[in-house]
Amino acid sequence: MPDDHADLSPMDRLLAIMARLRDPRDGCPWDVEQTFATIAPYTIEEAYEVAHAIQDGDMDELRGELGDLLLQVVFHARMAEEAGHFDFADVATAISDKMVDRHPHVFADARERDTASQTVAWEDQKAAERRDKAAARGEEAGHSALDGVIQALPALMRAEKLQKRAARVGFDWPDSLGPLRKVHEEVAELEVELASGETGEVHPGRVRDEVGDLLFSVVNLARKLHVDPETALRDANFKFETRFRRVEELLARDGLRPEDATLEDMDALWNRAKEDEER
Repeated sequence: MPDDHADLSPMDRLLAIMARLRDPRDGCPWDVEQTFATIAPYTIEEAYEVAHAIQDGDMDELRGELGDLLLQVVFHARMAEEAGHFDFADVATAISDKMVDRHPHVFADARERDTASQTVAWEDQKAAERRDKAAARGEEAGHSALDGVIQALPALMRAEKLQKRAARVGFDWPDSLGPLRKVHEEVAELEVELASGETGEVHPGRVRDEVGDLLFSVVNLARKLHVDPETALRDANFKFETRFRRVEELLARDGLRPEDATLEDMDALWNRAKEDEER
């Protein structure tokens, strides 16, 4: 069947295509049966694929992934429109209004122009919006500086956001040495917990708690060093994957697989892979 929407603007065409896909009679059965809950995992996945394309520096791939992510927004908006909640135009209007409100130095007469001042102003505006939303729901606002940091965030990202919120009200180290010492402290506490296995039984729950404290402290250190922990860990993952694949390649030249080699053999090849990178 030909595309009946080819003469529309790109955005209107996409909206019309989604409406057709969701048509209960003539649409796609899979698209019709989807809900907000079933689509949400795809939305998250597409956001990560956008980040992956950016990391790879692949602009063609990024264009495609941004389209996939935009489709997710259109999909959710279409389902909301069908239920009588809002439509895509409402979504676009709301974010446009928010951007204008949060940039008074551009659209009004506020004087903050540098990045640091704007970051503070941005967070102040978000806090005011949270208070307004709480008031609209008839709730008392301002219970905690941590309000609004949603549970559904990935743990690494949520840890950083919680730390930033606490820092805004003065609960923060004065410099990076504080969290660095905290990392050493948490490592020592984990070592004590593991050492208990030599005289008794290691308690899995306490070990998990100590590992969690260590991870939280590392995120705090990254924050103080102005390093995005998610990006840093993603880069470390890539580095590990690249080196391990190189180890597998070197083993394969001798007709071996990793399970056929000793740890010492693989460690030597790992160091060789690092040297190859440096060269």
